[in-house]
Amino acid sequence: MKSTIQFIILFALWLLLTWSVQLADIIAGIVISILAVALMGDIFTGKMYRILNPIRLFWMVVYIPYLFLYIILANLDVAYRVINPAMPIRPGIVRFKTNLKSEIGKTFLANSITLTPGTLTVDIIGDEFFVHWINVRCDGDSEKQGEIIAGKFERILGRIFE
Repeated sequence: MKSTIQFIILFALWLLLTWSVQLADIIAGIVISILAVALMGDIFTGKMYRILNPIRLFWMVVYIPYLFLYIILANLDVAYRVINPAMPIRPGIVRFKTNLKSEIGKTFLANSITLTPGTLTVDIIGDEFFVHWINVRCDGDSEKQGEIIAGKFERILGRIFE
């Protein structure tokens, strides 16, 4: 029953996105929806229904421009470091712990960090993140490093996924 509902939702989304009722498009939508449910159906189970909560949806809508703002600011920072050779570049890998518990929350955090120029999520082990950072600050203080790199994202992602 769950798989049937998932298929109907995905197929309806396909029809909305393609906005076509030609036979070839409908067959492609059916095939892709079946494959998506077969290969990734377990992603839609569990606590994913909680994402439809209006408060969580509000925070997701807030998060998108917030993320874009930090992507732009990081782009400007990296561009300034390239143009001005006096700006420090101290690359390194930092390790910090996250407060996020859900796997999808950690995935969103890792992708947000990686989308921000100057940082790249290298690995996640449990609740520890390993991030390559273009300008390592706060030597040895992983809590402050985590706050600088992920804190700005983690607070909102916690409201969405936890």
